[in-house]
Amino acid sequence: MSIELGHFALILAFAIAVVSTIGGYVYWRSGERLASFLRHGAVLQFVLVAVAFTALVQAFVSSDFSLKLAVENSHSLKPLLFKISGVWGNHEGSMLLWILILVAFGAMVAAFGRKLPTDLLALVLATQSLLVAGFCGFTIFTSNPFLRMFPPPLEGNDLNPVLQDIGLAIHPPLLYTGYVGFSICFSFAVAALISGRIDQAWARWVRPWTMLSWTFLTLGVTMGSYWAYYELGWGGWWFWDPVENASFMPWLAGTALLHSALVMEKRNALKVWTIFLSIITFSLSLLGTFLVRSGILTSVHTFASDPARGMVILGLMALIVGGAFALFVMRASSLRSGGLFAPVSREGALILNNLFLATATGAVLVGTLYPLALDALTGTTISVGAPFFNLTFGALMAPLLLVLPFGPLLAWKRADVVGAAQRLLGAAALAVFLTILISSLGGVSISLAPLGLLLGFWVSFGAVADLIDRSRIGRIPLRESWRRLVGLPRSAWSTALAHFGIGVTVLGIVSTSAWETELVTTLNPGESTELSGYVIAFDRFGQMAGPNYVADEGHFTITAPNGSVRQPVAERRTYVASGMPTTEAAIETFGFSQLYLQLGERLDTNHVIRVWHKPYITLIWLGAILMSIAGVLSLTDRRLRIGVPTRRVHRVIPDAAE
Repeated sequence: MSIELGHFALILAFAIAVVSTIGGYVYWRSGERLASFLRHGAVLQFVLVAVAFTALVQAFVSSDFSLKLAVENSHSLKPLLFKISGVWGNHEGSMLLWILILVAFGAMVAAFGRKLPTDLLALVLATQSLLVAGFCGFTIFTSNPFLRMFPPPLEGNDLNPVLQDIGLAIHPPLLYTGYVGFSICFSFAVAALISGRIDQAWARWVRPWTMLSWTFLTLGVTMGSYWAYYELGWGGWWFWDPVENASFMPWLAGTALLHSALVMEKRNALKVWTIFLSIITFSLSLLGTFLVRSGILTSVHTFASDPARGMVILGLMALIVGGAFALFVMRASSLRSGGLFAPVSREGALILNNLFLATATGAVLVGTLYPLALDALTGTTISVGAPFFNLTFGALMAPLLLVLPFGPLLAWKRADVVGAAQRLLGAAALAVFLTILISSLGGVSISLAPLGLLLGFWVSFGAVADLIDRSRIGRIPLRESWRRLVGLPRSAWSTALAHFGIGVTVLGIVSTSAWETELVTTLNPGESTELSGYVIAFDRFGQMAGPNYVADEGHFTITAPNGSVRQPVAERRTYVASGMPTTEAAIETFGFSQLYLQLGERLDTNHVIRVWHKPYITLIWLGAILMSIAGVLSLTDRRLRIGVPTRRVHRVIPDAAE
């Protein structure tokens, strides 16, 4: 009965979204009464979709194999966590999760947007309802997760073994929250174009939603990278897979949007560009949805292989994105340019930042879509791989990293670049010293590694130099400097922490690329080998039975150069229901470095053993986590959370003589 209840709730949410869309667009000037109706409609959409999603989860948890989706993607022997995560480990369930997050953001705007002008709020909620109606309609008519199977089988077919991991429980919800969160920026952009209300207050309303979405997307991309690293068994943390790129492009565009919205909020400039970025960022999120679900790609990341569904998504994208850009073209010429500023200023630095980020996004977009377009148009199959992306993206990021520390030290409107450079001398000297020291000690085999190290240290130390300059350490008494440092706005700490995180990530990328070592050998139990000073002893081989798989296990002892000993276990699993094998690598962390060990094929009594030593690889994800923390810290800044200043009521005190 709960399945039918969930199905009905989703249909009802679709109907309410359609009514809200029509009412919002037709009567958006009707004032508070319509705004109240749309707010209640947004909350009701969330409640109904939550009911539908809960019904789907309940069916998976209880192994209700009368539900076709549960039959195709679940098994009664699966652990509870994987039964729940299996709900979105498929096309239909993941679409329902997408819709749940979409209506959740709409409900949050309804709850926290009471201070918005009623006309703008009505248009934002109408646009959000339009998106809900589109995706609900797509799900109900082409990807219904509530289809029954009769007669129901006794057991399900199980989920793809690669997806039976805690990564599936964490990565898609984080990624979708980032993807879908940018729909609010899109809705605000459409509402601003229709109403003509595009000013500093608009940027102030949009920036927290952008920051929230960017933070979740950062976490989602980071988790996806680490999941692929430890689960797929090949030791790579980024492959420039088209679906990986589809999540990376909205992140790049969202980063540009954050900085552009800041210029618009502070200086009332870059209005056209900020509106454009608001549209393009969510458009890139929709592009990722199309690539994953259209069937044009074959990847562990993809869900569906039905071209008909892909055409429906493509039509939906054309309607949403095409309509938004048509509106942009009609209204963009009427927007005023806003405040003026000198090229050498904080505004100028942020524009330069946007220029590099936008160009990098375009380069990744071309490299991702060109092979697909060429194959569709001519039948010619080509591959655009890591060398293209590494060279193109690296060439664009290097100058951006070079100028990045200057931005926070420059004044608004007009700045002194020489003065900013003088305040960064200490950071530059320390970066050069450490680069020379590490390069001479490490023996660099990649010629660009010292440049990468220099840029990583430069960005990290530049972020620290910004805090030192703001607190005037060394120029005033230490107690007063500490008081100033602690009293800095959280947005200042957020900026410094985000830039520091970028530097840390760059250091991790360069270090593991320059000094990674690899060994492929065969060992019998009782034998050992050595890699980069680590001694790996193969202790014994065994077998074990898991809840829904059987596994070959390799037990090892790793002795690090400093004498510390670890005893990891690497596995090769075979899942009972599907018969599919997976590799579970043994990964041991030593400081910021990792030893990655994979148990390979069995050859008579020998076993193929693959070992990688990855120096400072954890810095890649640590830097991304620091960036995400910076986003959370920025959201707690009171100045960012206040969307509209409260109008003060001035009381007139009667004269005592009256």
